[in-house]
Amino acid sequence: MGEPAAIAGKAKQCPKDPTGNLKLPLGKIVFTDAPGSPSVDVELARDDASRERGLMFRTHMAENRGMLFSWRDSGVRNFWMHNTCIPLDMLYISKDGVISGILEQVPTLNDAPRGVKCPVAHVLELNAGWARAHGVAPGMKLKIEG
Repeated sequence: MGEPAAIAGKAKQCPKDPTGNLKLPLGKIVFTDAPGSPSVDVELARDDASRERGLMFRTHMAENRGMLFSWRDSGVRNFWMHNTCIPLDMLYISKDGVISGILEQVPTLNDAPRGVKCPVAHVLELNAGWARAHGVAPGMKLKIEG
C-alpha cells in the first residue's frame, strides 16, 4: 500500500448549505477481498444533480458511511472538493467492481481536480483513512448492493 498520505483535517469553517442535503437512495458496498469483508452503507448518487452536489456542505459522516457516484458508461472521472468540508478517501471502481485506484486523505475545500487515469464507472467517497484502516487496496474486488 505504500506510505500513508498525510492526515487531512476537517475544514475549520464550512460554507453555509443553501438548500439542505439531497435525499438519496441507499445501498451497501461489501469489500469481498479485504480482510473480514468490511462493508459500508452508501448514498447512491446516480444522476447529474446528485453527482454534482455530492457531499458538499456536510460537516460529518458516520464511520461506516459513504457516497457512491455511478454512471452507466465507463470513463476517466475527475473529482474536486469544492465546498466539501470533510476529508475523504476516493476509490475509483471499474464497471466489474474492481478498485482501479485510491486517493487517500483528500483535503477539504480544494478545487483541484483529482482522479486516476483508468476508465471507471463508480467513485466511492469514504471518510479519510477508512480504506487503509480496513485493508482496502487497488486491485481488490467489491460488491455493490442497491
